[in-house]
This record gives sequence, structure tokens and C-alpha cells, in this order.
Amino acid sequence: MIPWEKIDTAKIPGSDEELRLMRRGKEFSIKLGTNELMNNRLSGSEAALATLAAKQIEHTAKPVVLIGGLGMGFTLRAALAVLGSKARIVVSELVPAVVSWARGPMAEVFGDSLDDPRVTIREIDVAEIIRAKRSAFDAILLDVDNGPEGLTRKGNDALYSASGLGTAKNALRPGGVLAVWSSGPNPVFTRRLRTAGFAVNEVNVRATGRGGGARHVIWIAKKS
Repeated sequence: MIPWEKIDTAKIPGSDEELRLMRRGKEFSIKLGTNELMNNRLSGSEAALATLAAKQIEHTAKPVVLIGGLGMGFTLRAALAVLGSKARIVVSELVPAVVSWARGPMAEVFGDSLDDPRVTIREIDVAEIIRAKRSAFDAILLDVDNGPEGLTRKGNDALYSASGLGTAKNALRPGGVLAVWSSGPNPVFTRRLRTAGFAVNEVNVRATGRGGGARHVIWIAKKS
């Protein structure tokens, strides 16, 4: 068995917590304490975040999509695969080191996705982009923290609050979709989405994307 090797660490802005990038052969893991946040062998549900949202806007000629959280690029690469050549994708990543890891030790995992002309990477809190825009996006995809129940950063809770959902709705164009990834179900959050005026579909997906691994949840919330 090849042992895990620590490649780098990074502080999370606005938190005392620290991310660790680990490698074992060609396997990468990003960890927070004893929790594994992501692993390049478990990409199914993060990819589904993009494909499920893209299905909702498939008739939009020039879709503009905001992705909150670069992570290991699963959602970004899936979005690039299903969105057309006229799409524009903005990826917001709060931790600058994560972008550096994508271009450095994990470059093989990311391929040429970061250099795709449809993609803009911004090292900023996704909440700041959402607050600054109105009727700007056809889809907002949030893979931030562990879902509505924050793990890495308390400040993320505001994204999933009633006011945060209202702000996200304002940032969407008519017929736009807010897609939210979570490590598990959250009935309170489902009700909060509906109270905010979204039409909500809650989808259960597997971590591997092949019927195996942990069960994750994706909310597809449509703006009328």
C-alpha cells in the first residue's frame, strides 16, 4: 500500500481551519482535519451538479453559469462537456491555493479545463459575486463547504440562509436555476428554498456516479 504524502496546506480565509492536499500515487485528497472533503476518485455527484443544472437551461443559446467552489474541478469539467461553445462559465474559489494546486500538482486531473476560453477563474467569495449581480446568470452551481450545514467556514451559512437564497434568486435570470450540492439531506433547507419562491426538485446521487459510494443530495431550484 502506497502511503499518503502531504503535498501542501492552505488556510481558509475567514477561518482558523486549514486544508491539506494529500497524494497517494495518482490519487488526490483534500482534507479538513479528519474529514475528507473531496477525492479525485469520487467525482460522480459533483459532476451531476453540472449536468442536472445544464439540463434545465439546455435551450438557452448563450448560457452564463456561475460555479461556487473549484475543488478538484469535477463540476467545471462536467459543465464544459455539456454546455455549448457559446457558454460562459465563471468559477469562484475562495482559497487561492486551491487554484494553485489545480495548475500545479493536480494539473493532470484538471487537464486543459482552466485554459478553456469559456472559463473565467476568480479568487473571491462566491457570495460577493452573487450580491454584486442582478439577473446575470442562467445557472448558479454551489458546491461550497459540506452543503447547507457548513463545515469549513461559518461564513458560508449566509449563502444558504433565507436572505442568501433571495440574493441568489435576484442574481438569476428568469427561468434560471440554483443547483446546490450537499453531503446529505436537509429537509429544513428544502423548505427554505420553497419559501424563497423556487420550484424545487431534490435529487439523490451516488458519490462515484456508478451506483456506488456515499449518497449525496443535489437541489435543483428553478426561478419562475
